[in-house]
Amino acid sequence: MPGISRKAAIALAASASIALLATACTGQADSGASDDASKETTLNFWHAWSAPAEVKAVKDLVAGFEKTHPNIKVNVVGNMTDDKINQALRAGGGKAPDVISSFTTNSVGKFCSSGALVDLNPFFEKSGIDPEKTFPKAMNEYTQFEGNRCAVPLLGDAYGLYYNKTAFEKAGITSPPKTWSEFEKVAEKLTIPQGNTYKQLGFMPNYHGWETTTEHYLGQFSPTYFDKDGKSNVGKDPAFEKAFTVQKKLVDALGGYRKLETYRSKLGDEWGPKHPFHTGQVAMQLDGEWRLGMALDTKPEFEIGVAPLPVPDDQADQYGKGYITGTIAGVAATSTKQNAAWELVKYMTTDTDAVVNFSNAIHNVPSTLAALKSPNLKYDPRFKTFLEIAADPNSTTAPASVNGGVYLTTIQEFGYDYESGKATDLKAGLKKTAEQIDTDIAQAK
Repeated sequence: MPGISRKAAIALAASASIALLATACTGQADSGASDDASKETTLNFWHAWSAPAEVKAVKDLVAGFEKTHPNIKVNVVGNMTDDKINQALRAGGGKAPDVISSFTTNSVGKFCSSGALVDLNPFFEKSGIDPEKTFPKAMNEYTQFEGNRCAVPLLGDAYGLYYNKTAFEKAGITSPPKTWSEFEKVAEKLTIPQGNTYKQLGFMPNYHGWETTTEHYLGQFSPTYFDKDGKSNVGKDPAFEKAFTVQKKLVDALGGYRKLETYRSKLGDEWGPKHPFHTGQVAMQLDGEWRLGMALDTKPEFEIGVAPLPVPDDQADQYGKGYITGTIAGVAATSTKQNAAWELVKYMTTDTDAVVNFSNAIHNVPSTLAALKSPNLKYDPRFKTFLEIAADPNSTTAPASVNGGVYLTTIQEFGYDYESGKATDLKAGLKKTAEQIDTDIAQAK
């Protein structure tokens, strides 16, 4: 689901408050829900999809649920932003959503800590479903905050490497690079200068370069964002310093920040047909699974290859991992139909056939381990790379925070300063970044 889910800083206003539910619960009463899910009822389900094919896929998903639960009708409302969802979650009432879906995993920390969405641990337990055995590791992680599992994965995004196979062949490169040192050499080899600019750039490393954000790079280094006390680890974990160093080396090796930014400013945008990977102006691209379909739709004049992103040289044995994010679903704390709402959430997120059919329609990565292995998945053979990245236990995500994605924005802002030369002391900059993150989190509590 391209677009909104890529934005690190989301203004969220969730402020509904409920007492934290006990985590070691069994039985209906312990979930805090008292409605009878076997009786006739109507649910309101709000989601963010807006493209016609996606809206149809959601309707088909809900129709499948209504067929298996004929006593529950679902009113579906699409194109809902996080701001609109949060306003409705605060207000409650008959028209408010009972079930919500958001593109923004960054909002999980706020949804959970504010109590806007209910803790689903008791519901999972009474249904006999073990989330750790049901969902891929990274997806399991990004749907909870401090033990509160207030969200469930509903399809996901996996990030990998797209490459121009035709350009590779012309340059005599036989396979995609597996480590960052190999990647730098390949990117240089694929770069064809033309005066003060480029005829072809091997890779756009700059943090403004579409999906080349700090968290997507960092995903390959498996960083620990926070220590056991919840303090920022940005200034302590060597993974951060290594990731920033790799990116800056790429920037310098491929012509320097100013030259790259000048070139980038004249290229197509991320969501249009003139994306520079589609046109062959950039030979390699860090991107999510949705890019394959978008690129193929433009009928490029070259063959597209797909591979996992490179890993640090000292983590070569973990090649195949990637950064994972995705859509989430949850049950509103203001809903008076939480048991019925759970039935809908459970069906959409854990029923293998439902997840597979939705994945086939939306072209995102399935969000259960069973669905990832389903023979009923329909996809371009290259899409299999993203299924493998999603299932890889070494794949990573960015953890939930009480103030959403603010800490990711803070890291990204330092990235802009460091790649451009405005900041020159990496260690000092990372330490200062960590202090800012801790200050922001303390103020948000």
